[in-house]
Amino acid sequence: MHANIKNRLLSTLLCLSLFSCKPSAHQFGNSPNQVQNAGITAQREKTIQQKVSAIMDTLSLEQKVLQLMGEADQPKLARGEAISGYNIEGATTLPQQIGISCSWNPELLRINTGYTSRLMRSLGTTLALSPMLDVSRNAHWGRMEESFGESEYLTSRMGLAFVKGMQTDDLSKGVATTTKHFAGYGGKNDNLRVFYEEILMPHEVAIRLGNSQSLMPGYHSYQGVPAHASAFLLQDVLRNQWGYDGVVVSDYFAIKQIHNSYHYAKDTLEAVAMALKNGIHLELPNGDYYKQLPGALEKGMISMEDIDNAVRHILTLKGRLGLLDMPPVPQKNVELDPVDYRERAYISAAQSLVLLKNKGILPLSDDIKKIALVGPNADAVESLLGDYTHQTLSLYWGKQPLDGLNPKLITLLEGLQSKVNDQVEILYERGCDWTDSYNSSIASLNKNVGDEREKNVVEITSKDFGIPDPEKALQYAQESDVIIAAMGENRYLCGEGRNRSNIRLAGQQEAFVKELIAIGKPVVLIVFGGRPHVLTDIEKGCQAIVQAWYPGEEGGNAVADMLLGNINPSGKMTVTVPRSNKQCPIWYSKGYNPDDMPLYPFGHGLSYTTFTYSNLKVSNEASTTDQWIPLSFELENTGDRKGAEIAQLYVSAKGLSMPRPPIVLEGFSRVELEKGQRKTVTFYVSPQQLAFYDKDMKLVIEPGTYKFSIGASSTNMKLTASITVKGEKLTLDQQDIFFSETMIK
Repeated sequence: MHANIKNRLLSTLLCLSLFSCKPSAHQFGNSPNQVQNAGITAQREKTIQQKVSAIMDTLSLEQKVLQLMGEADQPKLARGEAISGYNIEGATTLPQQIGISCSWNPELLRINTGYTSRLMRSLGTTLALSPMLDVSRNAHWGRMEESFGESEYLTSRMGLAFVKGMQTDDLSKGVATTTKHFAGYGGKNDNLRVFYEEILMPHEVAIRLGNSQSLMPGYHSYQGVPAHASAFLLQDVLRNQWGYDGVVVSDYFAIKQIHNSYHYAKDTLEAVAMALKNGIHLELPNGDYYKQLPGALEKGMISMEDIDNAVRHILTLKGRLGLLDMPPVPQKNVELDPVDYRERAYISAAQSLVLLKNKGILPLSDDIKKIALVGPNADAVESLLGDYTHQTLSLYWGKQPLDGLNPKLITLLEGLQSKVNDQVEILYERGCDWTDSYNSSIASLNKNVGDEREKNVVEITSKDFGIPDPEKALQYAQESDVIIAAMGENRYLCGEGRNRSNIRLAGQQEAFVKELIAIGKPVVLIVFGGRPHVLTDIEKGCQAIVQAWYPGEEGGNAVADMLLGNINPSGKMTVTVPRSNKQCPIWYSKGYNPDDMPLYPFGHGLSYTTFTYSNLKVSNEASTTDQWIPLSFELENTGDRKGAEIAQLYVSAKGLSMPRPPIVLEGFSRVELEKGQRKTVTFYVSPQQLAFYDKDMKLVIEPGTYKFSIGASSTNMKLTASITVKGEKLTLDQQDIFFSETMIK
C-alpha cells in the first residue's frame, strides 16, 4: 500500500475511533465524576445504625443535649480547621486556598489533604471545619482568600479533591469534611437560576459526588431568611433535592444571631427552635444556646423527635468515623512538620505562584550582582500566612505575636539569601509599612453579624520592624541592578472581618512603588495577600509582576526559586484582576466589558517557556443523548525549558430558550511538557454539562449550536469549533455528570 494512502487511512481510523467510542465515567482513570462512598457500604451503614439505636436507648435528655452542644465525651467529636493544613502549633502550613486554586491541580490538593487527614487522625481529631466552597467574585470581600475563586466549575473540582483527600477511601480511618458556607455567602445571589446553576454547584458536587459528611451554613441571609433558619436551604435543597444525610453544624454564634442580629426570631428560644427544626444538629463553638433546648421542649416549641433526629445524625457521623468502634487514641511524639510534609508545602507554593507580567527581566540573569529587596513583605512572616492558620488565629483572636519558628517560616529575604551565589549582594530595607492606619484601610462592618470576637481585635506585629526608612530603600534601589518590591497585605488587611472598599495597595505602598519605578532600574513587583489588587497606576512601570498570595511556610523558597529560574511558573489566576475599584464585583462568565477590560483576566498566567496549540479535532455534530462530545488537540512546548501549561476549555451558546452566560469554563488540564515535547489532549464533554434551568426552572439540555474554545486563559483562545447539538430537548431529574473527562497521550 502506498505510504501516503496508508497514513491517511490510519488517520481516518484514529478519528473514527476517537469520535465513535463513548467511554463511561468509570473507564477514565481517577474520574472526577465517580461517586465516593468513603467506605460507607450498605452493610457497614446497617451495623452503624444498630449501634446508634442501642446508644439512643441509653441517653437521657441531658446527655442528648450535650451531644448537640458538642460537649459529649466517649467518644468526643474533636474538630479543627484545615484550610492550609491542620491549624495547630508546629504543624505544616500550606498556602492559602486561593493560592492552591491557582495551581489548577486537584490531584495536588487531594494529596495535601490526605497528608493533613493522617496528621489530624493521629492526634485524635476527626472533623475538619473545611473547605470553604463559596464562589468568590468580589475582591473587596476579605474572605476571598479562603475560596477557590470565581468559577463554580473550578471550585467544584478543587472542593471535591479536598473532600476525597481528607475523608479518604475509608472514613473510619479519615477525617470528615465540613463544606461551607451554605449557600451564597460572600455575594449577592438573588437570581434563583444563577443560584442553582453556579452558587450551589460546588456544594452539590461535594455532597452528591464526594459524600462530604458535614456542612456549615453561612452568617448571611438568603431571600430575607438567615441561612441557619432557612427551610429552603436546609430542607428543600439540601435534604429533599440532594438527599443529604450528614451533619449540619452552626457557624460560631450564628444561632444567637437569628434573633439578636436578624430579629427573625422573637427571642433566643425561638431562634434555637428554628435552628433545630431546620436541621442544625450541632451548635458551635460551645453550645451556649442549645443548652436551652429543654426549655424549648417544655414549651412545645420542639419535639423529642426533633432532638432525637439531631442526635442520631451526630452519632451516625461518629459511627461512620469509626468512633463507636474504637475511639482514636492520640499518638504521642507525632512529628508535625516532617520533611515530606515540608516538601508538599514547597511544591504547593511553587505551583500557586502566578506570573502576571514579564518583560524579560525574569528569570534574573547571572549578570545581576546587586539586588535591592524592599517592601513590608520582604522579610515578614505575615506575608506567608492566610487566615485560619494556627499562627493568624492566635494573632488575630488571641493577640499572640506570630512565631516564625514552629514551624519554620521562610520569608522572601531568607529564601533569596540561601539561593543566590556568593557574588550576588542583597540590600534589604522595608521602605514603607503595610498601611498608615488599619482602621482607614478597612471597610466598616456590621459587627452584629459574623464572628463576635471581631469586636475585640487589636492589631499587633510579629516583631519590631522599626520605622521604615524610605530614603535608605531608595538609595539601595539606586545602587542595585534590579529592584524586588515585596508588597501587599497581612492578616489585618485581608481575611474574615477585613473587607476593603479600596483595593489598591494600602497605605504608602503604591506611592513608594512609583518612586522605585522613577529610579529607572527594573522593578519586579511581588504581591502577597489574599485578593487581587488594583495595580493599574503602577503596572506599566513594572518589568514583572508576581501574584504570590499567602504561600505558606516554604513561600520564601518558592518565590526565590521562581525569580532565579530554578522553577518555571505555571499558576493561572482563578479570579479576575480588576482595573479599578468600581469594576468589582467582576468575573469572567458574566462577560467582560470590551471598553473596560480588567487588568488581567481569569485563567491568565505566564511561563518562562512557550506553548503552541494545534490540530483541533472535533465532530461538527452531536446529539443531546450522546454520552460524550470529544475534542482533541495537540499541545507542544516550543520554548527552551520544561514547563506546565494549563489548557482551558470554554463553552458558549446562543439562541437557546434562556439567555446563557457568554462563556463558561467546562474543562481544564494541567499538562507537563519537556522542552520540545508534544502531547495530545482530549476533552470528553458530557451534554449534561450544557444543561440549564429553563423558564419553568426545569433542568434541561436543549439542541442548538455551541461554541467550544480551547485556550490559555478566558480571553486568549487558541482553538475554536462550533458544534451543532441535535435531538430532542431533554429534561433531567438531576445532573450526574458535572465535569469533562480528560485523556493525555
